[in-house]
This record gives sequence, structure tokens and C-alpha cells, in this order.
Amino acid sequence: MGLQCGIVGLPNVGKSTLFNCLSNAKAQAANFPFCTIEPNIGVITVPDERLTKLAELVNPQRIVPNVIEIVDIAGLVKGASKGEGLGNQFLGNIRATNAIIHVLRCFDDDNVIHVDGSVDPIRDKEIIDTELQLKDLESIDKKIQKVEKGAKIGDKEQKKAYDVLTVYKNHLEAGKSARTAPVADEDKDYIADLWLLTAKPVMYVCNVEEKSVNTGNAYVERVKQAVKDENAQVLIISAQIESEIAQLESYEERQMFLDDMGLSESGVTQLIKAAYKLLKLATYFTAGVQEVRAWTITEGFTGPQAAGVIHTDFEKGFIRAEVIKYNDFIKYGSEAACKENGKLSVEGKTYVVADGDIMHFRFNV
Repeated sequence: MGLQCGIVGLPNVGKSTLFNCLSNAKAQAANFPFCTIEPNIGVITVPDERLTKLAELVNPQRIVPNVIEIVDIAGLVKGASKGEGLGNQFLGNIRATNAIIHVLRCFDDDNVIHVDGSVDPIRDKEIIDTELQLKDLESIDKKIQKVEKGAKIGDKEQKKAYDVLTVYKNHLEAGKSARTAPVADEDKDYIADLWLLTAKPVMYVCNVEEKSVNTGNAYVERVKQAVKDENAQVLIISAQIESEIAQLESYEERQMFLDDMGLSESGVTQLIKAAYKLLKLATYFTAGVQEVRAWTITEGFTGPQAAGVIHTDFEKGFIRAEVIKYNDFIKYGSEAACKENGKLSVEGKTYVVADGDIMHFRFNV
């Protein structure tokens, strides 16, 4: 589906280290692939234990996992909204992404110099927030100028647009991001064409020292308090640990390392899964002897929409979908056994696909 998460953060917060670990994400997912489209874009396999279990039962010729694009967005400095540093390039790159992964430094280390001289994740967050908010204010002001005249002479649609845009303007001027503006969902259409930077969903990644990876620390608690009204996820990761894991050769070595650290899975795996959820994505599977494959859909997709992810003709000519729930497939071990036990349902055009459904489409073109 070509969806992207952009990793942002000030210099020396661990952003590039994390991206490099994500670039080695094949190490977290057995033999699944990683490739680079451009130096700063990685196509990352989404770890999914369900795909592995289905493949063990079906024994297909090949396995195709879901992927997500992670973009390492160039570091930014104060004044980026005015073109300072790599400002315009940074803001252009982030505008193209669907969600933001904001890395915050939450560790002390005299050997790693902070760009502002001291460790303060809240200050760091506010620097980036401010630059994005200022750029969004520019976009809002330009559109207000376009609709203002029509609003004053009584054009109802332009008056409504003016009112909604004014709410966003006041919200941004108060130092708050567009995603938290008090605007009804249906009114967000008035800013859809602006691709506002601060309207994108965000996840905060607290980069901590090794000893705090399981429990967090005082910096992490400050971040959680600061973002409590943003409806944003906070993830705790140690980039140092992740870089050590990335250097281990075998899956077994990595699992032993994680066990020793008291971790059930790596931070990279957690981050990829969380990014997938941040984008409101879900997975359905197709399973046959030629291929067991995971397909990415948006949460709430109907049967025909899900079929269209495979090919547009599948959506146009959709007749019905044969559906087996993942847990039933694992329990009975095959499609045939699920049929025998009444666990295969036939669904029509209004069926909403559930995460984990195993599907077979009937269509006519």
C-alpha cells in the first residue's frame, strides 16, 4: 500500500542508530527481506508470528510477509520552518509520510554531546513541534485568505471552511498540534488538502540507557505526562541494545540475548508492530501450497476492498469471499478440516474483514 512512517528527532538522540537497526530488520524476521529504495528509505518486514504458523501447516513454496516503509528524515534545527539547516527538505520529506515516529533522548551520557548542551526530552519535543506548527500555520493562513472573501459575502460553504480553519489557526497559535484541535471528524475535510504536518498520528520513542529498557526512567515519565492529552503511544527502546542485537548472526543468538535482558521481543520488532497499528492497518492472509501471504489493508475494509489489494479486477468483479478465522485454521490444521467442521463462512460485499482472516475470493471479470 506504499504507506510510510517518518522517523524524526534532533541530532544525537539515537534516531539514526534506530533507523540503522530497522535497516537490519531482516535479522528479526528470519529470512524475510529488507531492501533500500533510497539511502533514507527502508522497506521493513512486519514481524507476524501468525504467518510463520500458517506456513508451518501449509508448507508453501514461498512466504510473503507484509512490509512498511520507514523514512529516516534529515535532522532538524530551530528555524527549519524558515528554511534553516535542511529545513525545507526536512518538511517536504515529512509531509509525504503517513505517520511520525518521534525519537526522544531519555538517557544521560557525557560521551554523547546533546545539540542543546543538556538532556531534556520535553524541550526537544517542543522544538520539533514548534517548527511543524509554524509550517502548518503558514498553510492555514494561505487557505484562510482564499476563503475569507467568500465567507464575508455569505457563501455558506466558504463560511464553514473559514470557521473550521480559524479553529485550527487559534489552536496552532496556542502551541498545540493540529491532531488535537477540537474539530468534528467530518469537518477535517476542510484541511485534508493541506496535508498538515501536525495532523499526522505520532508515536514517541523514548531512547533510554540499557538498565531502563524494562522500567523506563524519570525522563520517560516526563514524556508520558507531557503527551497524555495527545492520544499518542509512548514506546521505550534502547538504541544501544538494538545495535548489539543487530550484530548477532543467528536467530538463536538474538533470542538468547533477549532472554538475558528480560525482553520478550526486540525494540525494533515492537516499533515495527506499533508503527503498523499507528497507521490503522490490519492483515489478512491467503494460504495455499504455492504461497502463504500477508496482505495489508486499512482497518474497516470490506471484502471487495480487501480483494482489490490483490488486484483491482478482484474488487470490480467481487462475488463472495470464503473466510476462515485464524484460530480455527490453527486448531483444525487445514482448509479442508475447517470446512468439515463448519468453520468456513461465505461472506458478501458488506463483510468487514477482521485482522487475521484467511480469505479466498470468488470474482468474475
